Amino acid sequence: MSQHRSLRATSTLGGKRNVMKRFERIEVLKKRGQWKDGDRITGLRKTKPDA
Repeated sequence: MSQHRSLRATSTLGGKRNVMKRFERIEVLKKRGQWKDGDRITGLRKTKPDA
């Protein structure tokens, strides 16, 4: 009996994520100079990952 796709380990799926987590978005904004310490973490602008 085979295992359902959703139950496999994430390393075997190997798909690329197209959604960034909040801390990843903040890192990108810091690199671009669009983030200052003390800014609110809610309502962040849309960001695309650096290629």
